[in-house]
Amino acid sequence: MKACALIPIFDHGATVAEVVADLIPCGLPILIVDDGSGPATAETLRKLTEEYDRVEVVRRNRNGGKGAALKTGYRAALERGFSHVVQLDADGQHDASDVPRFLAAMASRPDALVLGVPVFDASAPRARIWARQLSRGLVWLACLSRVIPDPLCGFRGVPLRAAVSLCDQTRTGNWMDFEPEIAVRLHWRRTPIVSLATHVRYLPGGVSHFSLGRDYPRLAWLYLRLVGGMLRRVPGLLRARSAVQSA
Repeated sequence: MKACALIPIFDHGATVAEVVADLIPCGLPILIVDDGSGPATAETLRKLTEEYDRVEVVRRNRNGGKGAALKTGYRAALERGFSHVVQLDADGQHDASDVPRFLAAMASRPDALVLGVPVFDASAPRARIWARQLSRGLVWLACLSRVIPDPLCGFRGVPLRAAVSLCDQTRTGNWMDFEPEIAVRLHWRRTPIVSLATHVRYLPGGVSHFSLGRDYPRLAWLYLRLVGGMLRRVPGLLRARSAVQSA
C-alpha cells in the first residue's frame, strides 16, 4: 500500500496551515486540491508548498464543488503512483492524530473503503446531528443494511483504483452529495466497508460551505435515486439468495 493525504479546499485559508502542520508528523505526502479558492487561500497554499517539500497543490481554475475536487484528487493521486488516500477536510474538524489508525485499517484491508464515524462533542449543532440521522437512515435503506454507519464524514481511507473506476464509469455528484453517493455505490460494487470512530469538532467561527438551499435538495435527489437503485437491485439479490440456499 502506498498512501498520501488528500485535502480538498475552497477558501479555508485560515485553517489549512494547521491541518497540514498536524499531518506532517504522520510522514505522508500531502496532496491539496484547491477548488478555485480566492487569492488569500491561494497565497497560503503557495507558502505551504515552500515550507514543506512533501506538500503539493493541484489547482482547479473554477469552483466545481467538493465532489469535483475529490475526483480530481483521486485521479491525481493515482497518476502519481499512490494506491490509497487518507482524505481529510481543510476546515480543521478532523483529528489528524487518528491518521495512523486509518492507515493501519487500510493496510489490513487494502481493498476496503475505510469510513470515519464521527464522535461529536458539545460544539456540534443539534440541527446538523438530527439531519445526519435522516441521511443515515436513507443510506441504510439504499444498502438494505447498516454497513455504512455514517455516509457524510469526510475523514476516510479510499482505495483509488476502485474509486476512480467508479467515477469513470458512473456519473456522480460534484458537491456535498458525492461522499454519500460514492460510499453507497462502492458498497453496491462489493467493496468492503470498514468503519472507525473518530472525534469531530466544530470550530468557533468556522467556515462551512454547506448550503441549506443548495445541498439539501441535492442530497434529497441523491437519496431518491439511491433508494430507486436499491429497488431495481432487489430481484437480483433475491435470486442470488435463492441460489445460495438451494445449492
